[in-house]
Order: sequence, then structure tokens, then C-alpha cells
Amino acid sequence: MATPLFNDGLTVHTQSHDYPIVITEQCDMAASIAPYIKGQQVLIVTNDTIAPLYLQPLQQQLAKSFTVAVCILSDGEQYKNQDSINKIYDTLMMHHFNRDVTLVALGGGVVGDMTGFAAASFMRGVDFIQIPTTLLSQVDSSVGGKTGINHPQGKNMIGAFWQPQMVLADMSTLQTLPARELSAGLAEVIKYALIMDEGFLSWLEQNLPAMMALDLAILGKAVKRCCEYKASVVAQDERESGVRALLNFGHTFGHVIETHEGYGNWLHGEAVAAGMLQAAELSQKMGCLNSDDVARIKRVLILANLPITPPAIDVDTALDLMGHDKKVKRGQIRLILLKSIGQAVLTDDFDVQLLSDVLSQQVV
Repeated sequence: MATPLFNDGLTVHTQSHDYPIVITEQCDMAASIAPYIKGQQVLIVTNDTIAPLYLQPLQQQLAKSFTVAVCILSDGEQYKNQDSINKIYDTLMMHHFNRDVTLVALGGGVVGDMTGFAAASFMRGVDFIQIPTTLLSQVDSSVGGKTGINHPQGKNMIGAFWQPQMVLADMSTLQTLPARELSAGLAEVIKYALIMDEGFLSWLEQNLPAMMALDLAILGKAVKRCCEYKASVVAQDERESGVRALLNFGHTFGHVIETHEGYGNWLHGEAVAAGMLQAAELSQKMGCLNSDDVARIKRVLILANLPITPPAIDVDTALDLMGHDKKVKRGQIRLILLKSIGQAVLTDDFDVQLLSDVLSQQVV
């Protein structure tokens, strides 16, 4: 069993069911998730990067108590598509698995999103468990039940809300995470500070060097804090009809980058980082932030080794891609902007010319 790093447990409350987030270190993954597996069938979904690192002990231990199969996908955002989902379905069908199966997502956000979507749709819904192995997935994508795949014309456009049975975040998995992926995860950590808690931003300014040096205790504190923020929001708005949309700060701009540049060329967190700065600049043009606020945001992104300059994208192309965003309502683009650091708002009340100005400029 996993011994939590923090004595006070963390539970996500949703309309469908409640589930725990266990933040731990050097745990027995199989023993930790076994109590949350209801049937006798288990499909572990992972990718060809994570499989050599963590699959064998998990598979061997689970096989002592369950019928276990494995589906290994190609690693990368460019594989977050229907072909990969079909590979998961094919494996489930080949092993004659039924509604008693539990899918286990072992990997980062791409693996988690696809495994969750497969679980939501196979036989109209089966259980799944998240074992996130990247910082980005630990602080954000593994929590809250947003699952799905990309479409060539828009990121995450096909999916479902489907909550996991539990989330197991083992901080020690971050020791095998490439530095670029760690920084990408830090973008989502910074996001929570910018939209919810200026004090957390101050904490990050002091602790980002330790986090980037893989201080697991400090990383664990950041993961717990972000999960607390997200759990609170999900409890209020499970299906993103209101306040949960604020968690997409920087994402509307970032998804333009990811879609235009080709999935996988910019990591999700990298695109979100550049997108958050664009959103901050628009917030400044609208009179909500001042130049010192924007400079502070820029500094913390640079401190986390994140890009702040978006690629050159034609304004009309960018606006067209924004038109495919899930927050579009009645044909109107809606953006998450900052009223101040630590306070975000979802709005369609902005000057399109100011938005065009932001999209056309390059950060210096």
C-alpha cells in the first residue's frame, strides 16, 4: 500500500462518485490500486517510453490477483487520436474483457486522457484508475475526469467526462522525467497560482529552483496544493459549465499553437505557458493588469525554463482556430483573462482588435 506523504487525505467530490488522490513516494503501485479494482480483469494502458520503466513490477504484482492484459501505445501528443483508442478497444476485445474490467492509465496526460476516454466508451462505461507519471498529469489532467482525443482541427475536441476510481501520484516517477517535460508540468502549476492564489505564486518564485532540481518533498507540496485547487473547482462544476472553465487559462491561446504547429512539436505545457503570457498581455491592454504584473508573470515562466514567445501565426488563422475552442458559445470566442494575479474571469467582453494586436505581436 502507498503511504501518503501527507496525513490528511485528499478526496475529489463529484456527482458521479467520490475518489481519493494519493500523493506518495516509492510506493508499491499494484498494492496501492488493488483495493479500487472491483472485478477480476485489468488492462494496463501505457506507452513505449513508460513501459520499460514501470510496467513490469505493476503487471507482475497485479497478475497474482487479477487477469491482466497490457496495451502499449506510441508516446506523444501526435498519437492522441482514434487509432490509439482503437488499439485499446482491440486489446479489450481480444481478451474478451467485459464490464468488470478496470483500465489502468500508467503514464502522462496523453495516456490518461485516452485511457479515460476508452473507459468511458467501452461497453458504455467501465472503471479506470490514474497513475500519472508526469508533473503535468499529477497536478492537472489526471484529476477531474476530462478525457478525450484530438482532432486535426482542434485539440481535445472528442471526449467525455468520466471520473477515475482513484489517482495515485508517486513523486518518485518524476526522477525519470526529462527536464523539458518537468518544465511543461510547471506551466500548469503556475497556472493555478495566476488564476487562484497570488500567495502561491510568491511561494513558487521561492521554490521553483528546488522543484526543478527534483526536490520531491517540495514537488509533493506543489502537487497537493494544485490538486486541492482542482478538487474544489471540480466539486462545484464537474462538467465545465461555469467556474471550471477558469482552469483553461492560457489554453485557448495555447491550443492554437499546438494545433497550428502540429501536435507534439510544442509540448502542451509549453504552449500553455506562451498562451498564458498572451492572455496576461490582453488583460493588461484591457486595463486589468499593469506592466509590473505582466513582467512578473514573464519572469516566473522564464524561471521555469518555459517559452514565452509564441510561433508566428497569421492572425486570421489564429482566430479561426480559436473558433473551434470548446468555450465558444453562440459563435462568440470566450477567453479566460486575469482581473488581477490570483483572480481570473471567463468573458466574451473584449475588443477583438486588442486580441488581434496580441496575436500579431512577438514577445521580447
